[in-house]
Amino acid sequence: MPYVNPPLQRRVFLRNGTLVMAAASCGAAPLNATQLYGDETGDELRIGLVTDLHYADKPPGGSRHYRKTLGKLEEAGRQFESDNPAFIVELGDLIDAADSVATERRYLNTINREFSQLCDQRHYVLGNHCVDTLTKDEFLGSVGQPKSYYSFDQGDYHFVVLDSCFRSDGQPYQRKNFTWTDANIPAAELDWLAADLKATNKHVIVFAHQRLDLDNHYAVKNSAAVRKTLETAGNVLAVFQGHSHRNDLNEIGGIHYCTLVAMVEGATMENNGYSMMSLSPNGTIRLKGYREQQDRHLLKQ
Repeated sequence: MPYVNPPLQRRVFLRNGTLVMAAASCGAAPLNATQLYGDETGDELRIGLVTDLHYADKPPGGSRHYRKTLGKLEEAGRQFESDNPAFIVELGDLIDAADSVATERRYLNTINREFSQLCDQRHYVLGNHCVDTLTKDEFLGSVGQPKSYYSFDQGDYHFVVLDSCFRSDGQPYQRKNFTWTDANIPAAELDWLAADLKATNKHVIVFAHQRLDLDNHYAVKNSAAVRKTLETAGNVLAVFQGHSHRNDLNEIGGIHYCTLVAMVEGATMENNGYSMMSLSPNGTIRLKGYREQQDRHLLKQ
């Protein structure tokens, strides 16, 4: 059995009004140490983050300007080209709902054609809008990702991608067969998560769409059980999530839950939101937010 670090000791405090936890080349080829942790400091792994693009070729709906995300993503891409992340994670709702499979496929092909140019190594978290009309296999096949939940290692970190797009009865979201407030992580995925976390001795970062830090309609319905699994593992530093379209940061059981702002909100480029996460080998997490996305600084001692 592989060695697993004992539970990490954490302290949480405020620094300049920000909650603080005391505690590359953007391509498919293996990265050397300098590329992996950054050219300037030599000790950081950089990851680009975007969420809730909701791209659709249709008029605005309230504060959501669906067509504008193409230009907003282009701006984010220019910043990512400068920041040179090891990989990019899209935290769900890449597309918005459509009234037919053909239309939703067109939305997906259009936005993913642009998104796929940003980085060779990309990770897609399923959001409820991603599978409103499509099936999971159709969405994943279009973006070239084999699984909806999985894990991978890079440097000193272990990353987990979760899929909460399941109904309470365990059936997967697809073809308008669900209510968006009925989001769940089924027993099989929860068992996999517990085993996966137990098998690593690295720092763990979790990526999700629906929120794991709340108990309202934006949350995974069995979020308490998911949080218990994360806390029991003792090696999870933070969860990065989307879905509610606003900046938020909570600490529960020694784990930070960082909610990122949606790219689709607002008509102008000033309303854009995206971020670059920098991870140090000692567990320090820095989030540089652009436009509407707030900066975060999480430290482990």
